[in-house]
Amino acid sequence: MISLVGEDTMSASSENKTSSDRHNFIGVGGPIHVLAHYKRGISLQFSRFRAAGVGAFAAFFAVLGPGLLAGLSDDDPAGITTYSVLGTNHGYQLLWIIPASTILLIQFHLMAVRIGAASGKGFVGVIRERWGHGWGYFAVIGLLFANFGTICAEYAGISAAGSLVGIPAWISAPISGVLISIIVVMGSFHRVERILLIVSSTLALYIIDGILAEPDWPLVWHNSIVPHMPVDNVGWIAIAATLGTTLAPWGLAFIQSYAVDKKITVANLRWERVDVIIGSLLTGIIGLAIAVACAATLNRAGVHINDASDAAAALRPLAGSFATVLFGAGLLGASLLAAAIVPLATAYSIAEGIGAPASLDLDSRHFQLFYAAFVGLTAAAVSVVSLPDLPLIPLIYTSQVVNAVLLPLHLIALHLLARDTSIMGDAKSSKALVIVSLMSIALVIACICALAISWLGADSRFWN
Repeated sequence: MISLVGEDTMSASSENKTSSDRHNFIGVGGPIHVLAHYKRGISLQFSRFRAAGVGAFAAFFAVLGPGLLAGLSDDDPAGITTYSVLGTNHGYQLLWIIPASTILLIQFHLMAVRIGAASGKGFVGVIRERWGHGWGYFAVIGLLFANFGTICAEYAGISAAGSLVGIPAWISAPISGVLISIIVVMGSFHRVERILLIVSSTLALYIIDGILAEPDWPLVWHNSIVPHMPVDNVGWIAIAATLGTTLAPWGLAFIQSYAVDKKITVANLRWERVDVIIGSLLTGIIGLAIAVACAATLNRAGVHINDASDAAAALRPLAGSFATVLFGAGLLGASLLAAAIVPLATAYSIAEGIGAPASLDLDSRHFQLFYAAFVGLTAAAVSVVSLPDLPLIPLIYTSQVVNAVLLPLHLIALHLLARDTSIMGDAKSSKALVIVSLMSIALVIACICALAISWLGADSRFWN
């Protein structure tokens, strides 16, 4: 288990003092958006729980959200496609990369949340504070360019799920975009969070799909634990792609900004760590279930696929129509969740980059830029996906190249920030965490280099 240094350094008395200070602030009157932000602060929720005499279980639910949403949103259409191709093309052989990627996901999500709790700022906000506005703008531009292609991929996933039941993209994508925008813009923080958590529960359908596929369970457990090296370059590409889709830069940016928006503090990190671990483990379990379902059916039958909708359609003659329905419903749920999370992550970053307020507590007078960024990104992505015969692959492919370049930079920035006393105080990384972090970053860079070599070589065998 990865431990965090300085997680519990704030005592109960200091937490009560913080709550008292916030009440005093509210009493003298402050900006509407600040009042809304503090009224649902996690420290206040903890104080109410303790006053009511409830136990640790209720305290955990006070912080539930950032880890679960950030983790499960990694199982987006691009992730589902990658896991599907992994199982279809390589069977059970490379399943171990999913648990390995999950461990890295836990490590860096914990790091991002800890930085957010200690600094009170999202990823771009703390970069802007630590290294200046120029680097903040660079981070915003990079995330914006990479994330837009990913947002298009999410709505392409919605369109693909709709096409399984005969709904064209020009209907499914706009309707979904409007509904998601209304929920985010008109809803309070807690209402938006509850809806997103409900949508995320649909991903459990993939676990059922994995069981229905009737895989060779001893082989699944063995290959999930014992690494087997690829026999060719295509296998190494699959490993790099799986690692990259699990550790997405937008996911790391989202969890930090969202934890700040939820008012997670250093005193709450003990419980938030549980949220992060559960969310990451569920991400790995669902990814494993998708790969197993495809390995047990499509790989066995010698079927080849290009994307997640191909996998859903190919399952029908092999595992029955029920498995196809479950796979399609899971794809729709994953697409809807990520179609809300990725624009949110980008809107947080844009607002943080110019020093504007960024929160899901509705106050249009203060948060116009934050919501305008969200709606603008959603409308642009829906428009692109709805255009007939538009080649989405080059846009999505380019965004993944940018993501691959940004990921090592993002991880290095997190590593430097987490060990910076001026940012972290007593919550900075210990020497052991610094060493583990450097080793993990080196592993990610090696995998990204392998993926870069494949791109330069234009090796299409990975998908065929």
